[in-house]
Formats: sequence, C-alpha cells, structure tokens
Amino acid sequence: MMVTYLVPLVLVVMFLAAAIRILPEYKRGVVFFLGRFQSVKGPGLIIIIPGIQKMDVVDLRVITMDVPEQDVISQDNVTVKVNAVLYFRVVDPEKAIIQVEHYVNATSQLAQTTLRSVLGKHDLDEMLSERDKLNDDIQEIIDASAEGWGIKVANVEIKHVDLDESMIRAIARQAEAERERRAKVIHAEGELQASKKLVEAANIMSENSAALQLRYLQTMNDMSNKNASTIVVPLPIDLVEAFREMKASPAARARTGGGDDAS
Repeated sequence: MMVTYLVPLVLVVMFLAAAIRILPEYKRGVVFFLGRFQSVKGPGLIIIIPGIQKMDVVDLRVITMDVPEQDVISQDNVTVKVNAVLYFRVVDPEKAIIQVEHYVNATSQLAQTTLRSVLGKHDLDEMLSERDKLNDDIQEIIDASAEGWGIKVANVEIKHVDLDESMIRAIARQAEAERERRAKVIHAEGELQASKKLVEAANIMSENSAALQLRYLQTMNDMSNKNASTIVVPLPIDLVEAFREMKASPAARARTGGGDDAS
C-alpha cells in the first residue's frame, strides 16, 4: 500500500525539482520551447516544463579576461610579446546564446587576433608611449565585432610589453643620446641669450663712459675678493685713450704732410 503512494510522490518531487529554477539578480535564463526561442526570464522563481522546455543561464556581471601573451611584429620590424586584460559583459542574453557558441571563448579569440592586428600597425615607440590610444582602438574594434553577440566591451588595457635584452639596451642608448642632444640645445640657447644680453649691455655702456668706468671698478673689486696670487695694476681708461691718440697722431700727421707736398 505504501509503495503505491510512494512511487507517484517520488515522481512528483522529481518533476518539481526539474521544473523549478531560482535565478539570482545577476543572471538571466534563455528559455526554448521545443527547440525554438521563447523568452528571456529572470531573476527569481522560474518554472519550466521538463522535456518540452529548456533553459540556458547567462551571467550578466562584468567578466575579466586575461588575454594570453601574443607575439607581435611592429611596423618597424621589432618583435615583442604583449599581453592585455579585457573587461566585458553580456547585455543581450538572447544573442549571446543563439548567435554564437561559447561566447566567452569567442570573445577571447577575437581579443587575441585584434591585439595582434592593431599593434602590428604601430611602431615600438607608439606601443610604449601611446597605450591609452591603442587601448581605445582595440576596445572599439572588439566592441563593434562582439555587438552582434550581445556583448559590450567595457575596457581593454595593455598590461605588459616584453622586449629582448638587445632592444632594451638599444632603447637605453637612444634615450641617452636624446638627453645629450637636448642638453646641447639648451646650452646653445643659453649662449645665444647671453650673447644678446652682452650686446645690449655693450651698447648701453658705449653711450656713457662713466658706465664703462664703473664696470671696470666692479671687475677689479671682484678680483680682489678672490684668494688668488694675482697682481692687478689699475690703469685709468682716460690714460689709455691718451696713448691711443698719441699712437694715431704720427700717422695722421704723415698723411697731412704728404697732402701738403703733393700740393
């Protein structure tokens, strides 16, 4: 008697266990009725008919995917190893189940091929200095391709660019040469500015002899403050000018005398 009631009870319990599903807030269920898409259900309590209906569960949270290390040949023929991280989520559960098989694996393969193709169009210097721009380009391409799968790519970040030891040394030499070039340019610009200021100072002093005399005295004062065995004999500038005139006067007299003889 007990067996007669027990068998139907077990069947009912098994039917209810297979029919009742509870989905959390971050999951959705794609329900198929006799193999055809019926609806997207969830979250909460969902009842399906076993054998007639089937439900595939999709997680709507952001998925963090580590893109494996890829061998990339840059536009300037430099071989590097690059890896990245991809953040994406499902926005349309229906497309994620119907339009693609294993959407996570498909997105991973798409990210790897896009990473190689995009970085291969840029030089090594751009890979190292313009990562933000490259991240945006890779994200835009993956997002456009995965949109038909109901997937939204939130962000792409290049994690590491691995170089050979020889290339690292070459980059170090290039950076050192660039620093030396900039130092020489800065030194040359400083010399140019100083020469312009000296010309301006000379022009100002030439207009007033007292200014030149003051500069002369200041130079002597600076020399006297140093602890050096230098003997300085001050000589008035007027006296120098007198000697210069005396040196020039015989030649002037000779020219004048020569003119009188010719006459």
